[in-house]
Amino acid sequence: MRFPFISEGGFHLKNAFRLTVVLVAALCTALPVVADEGMWMPQQIPDLAPRLKELGFTGDAKMWADLTGFPMNAIVSLGGCSASFISPDGLIATNNHCVQGSLQYNSTPERNLIVDGYLARTRDEELSNGPGSRVWVTVSVKEVTDQITGKIDPKLTDRKRFDVIERRVKEQTAACEKDGLRCNVASFFEGLRYFEIAQLEINDVRLVYSPPQGIGNYGGETDNWQWPRHTGDFSFYRAYVGKDGKPAPFSKENVPYHPKHFLKVSPKGASPGELIFVAGYPGRTQRHETYAEVKERTEWALPRSVRRSKEMIALLEATTKGQKELEIKAEPRMRGLLNGMKKNEGVLEGLLKGGILARKKVKQEALEAWIAADPQRKKEYGGVLAEMAAMQAEGEKTRERDSVLGGVYFGSTLVGTANQLYRLSLERPKANIDRDPTFQERNWTRMKEGLERMQRTYDNRLDRPMLRYALLEAAALPADQRIAPLDTLVGFAPGMAKDEAAKKIDAYLDTLYAGTKIPEKDFRLALFDKSTKEIVDTKDEAVKLAAALYPVQEANREREKANDGKRSRLRPQYMRALLAQGGGLVAPDANSTLRVTFGRVMGVDPRDGMRYLPQTTLQGVVDKNTGGGEFNVPARQLEAIQALRAGKKTPYFDAKLGDVPVNFMSDVDTTGGNSGSAVLNSQGELVGLLFDGTLETVASDFLFETEKTRSIQVDTRYMLWTWDAVEGAKNLLDEVGIK
Repeated sequence: MRFPFISEGGFHLKNAFRLTVVLVAALCTALPVVADEGMWMPQQIPDLAPRLKELGFTGDAKMWADLTGFPMNAIVSLGGCSASFISPDGLIATNNHCVQGSLQYNSTPERNLIVDGYLARTRDEELSNGPGSRVWVTVSVKEVTDQITGKIDPKLTDRKRFDVIERRVKEQTAACEKDGLRCNVASFFEGLRYFEIAQLEINDVRLVYSPPQGIGNYGGETDNWQWPRHTGDFSFYRAYVGKDGKPAPFSKENVPYHPKHFLKVSPKGASPGELIFVAGYPGRTQRHETYAEVKERTEWALPRSVRRSKEMIALLEATTKGQKELEIKAEPRMRGLLNGMKKNEGVLEGLLKGGILARKKVKQEALEAWIAADPQRKKEYGGVLAEMAAMQAEGEKTRERDSVLGGVYFGSTLVGTANQLYRLSLERPKANIDRDPTFQERNWTRMKEGLERMQRTYDNRLDRPMLRYALLEAAALPADQRIAPLDTLVGFAPGMAKDEAAKKIDAYLDTLYAGTKIPEKDFRLALFDKSTKEIVDTKDEAVKLAAALYPVQEANREREKANDGKRSRLRPQYMRALLAQGGGLVAPDANSTLRVTFGRVMGVDPRDGMRYLPQTTLQGVVDKNTGGGEFNVPARQLEAIQALRAGKKTPYFDAKLGDVPVNFMSDVDTTGGNSGSAVLNSQGELVGLLFDGTLETVASDFLFETEKTRSIQVDTRYMLWTWDAVEGAKNLLDEVGIK
């Protein structure tokens, strides 16, 4: 099915964008050896044509802006990870670590796909990812700034201003969602501009191939965020639709989706010095945060996150030890905690020892001086930084309590689910336009799918230690930041000894888990359509906890809505100051929308006396092999390497390397969410999949490091060689056109 691209007005750059491009090109001409900052919106790429030409691009830069054309129509989102179509029958390439939920969903202690991997040799053998799995194909982007923030009465309170913007976003979204499209109105440049993004939503997604852990997660946490890497971080899904070609829930009668465009998989991979493009959905960067905001992250938020991750990892390890069923259920969460912890440690290192925090301070002082130097600028921007600082200082007063309360909901699936059902019952009687956006009808199907999927992932034995951990944090809160309902229900008092608090928590949790039926599928699904009175009348202990916490949660939401209204005034003003000061030389922060970045395959000197070469090979896989743990090469892969060494020919051999390449490094600008992003050559062919960055430069999320920022990709030659020599997956080679 074809969808209209976008209105012409929505895809022309404004003057600020054009000026940004000119200055970027000028800067890069003067400094040809540094990386190019910018996770660019596709429509910006044509104006970067001069810079691309300098890097050797001879094609038409407009190809990157046409979302209904090649190659951009092949780029998709999995929700948290990026991916791409690589065959006419809807075969999707992404990272191995992006399919852990699917592997976990389909695993049992007797058949652990997380460890063993999986290969479907026929379409009938492809495994459903379960309810809630999605593929989103972006089909149009249109600027709607005037519709969202235009002509707002300046006399409105911040709280009323929030309501106006939220309602306009909901109305814009509803008008967009037709013919199976899923729409989102996203903020760019700190709320200075808004764009409507329309996506085709495919909800029957199946697992086709994932390598064994000894390939797909080779090196584990030891090698994570490190170089050199030797990881086969690739896996493959297939998208299915109804026989009419439209998205449909899982059914054996569904047929493979036929994308309008798909990527050709290159058997040549990528070579040092080659220009590459990365297309995907980067999550979040914070390059436009103020110095005070980054300072708080450095001194409080990040250290707290690292500490809590370590403690929760230890809890999960102790809880799951020797219990295969629990290990399988905990695996996605465990990997997420480990990955986030290591990244945050690297970010802290970069902010402090790497000097990024100090550089942020210098940048802000320069902005303040620039504003103060001109009466007109002082009039226009003079008060914005002070107001933003006051907002932050106010938020810091209750940050500990607010974070602990959030930990109760997000740490415990039981509490989070009970809270969702209780809030839905309160929102359901309202008109759809008046509901909280999370609880509008457009989200009900996915909410229900989550309740169904919970059956494969939830276990009281995993949930209880996480909730106990959060309640111990609540017990330790200072007197002026107490969570009153928890004090009442559990029996806490300010200053209570930890041992005494632990006893009260254990007694309360005995009552809670014995008195709830939320873990039972039929019970929680039955609550989905119930009224608030009917839910409360069940006297379920988890519902009782959710209802008790609701007033505190609602008060926090009300406060945050007023703050969001204030931010909608201040942050665009702050952004205009940054744009004006830099002459437009400011790229939009990543916000989980489709972006394109470009760079070259190249190594780096990360620190004094050390040099990283840009490629790794099969020899490194063998050299690291220990036969166990994180470096356990599957026997069939060792046999394939031995056969190669014995003279067996392969088209994926790189004569310059004298081996089959595995991973390569490039200077592209990426972040979390780019996992699984297609790495393309100048012809738009797939030459790799992006899966990681280096620990030395992960703090570039806050301030881009032009000289040393590097990303890590898996070469398509390693993927194809694995299919061919290790798995004998002729069906996949044939499908992507490799003879």
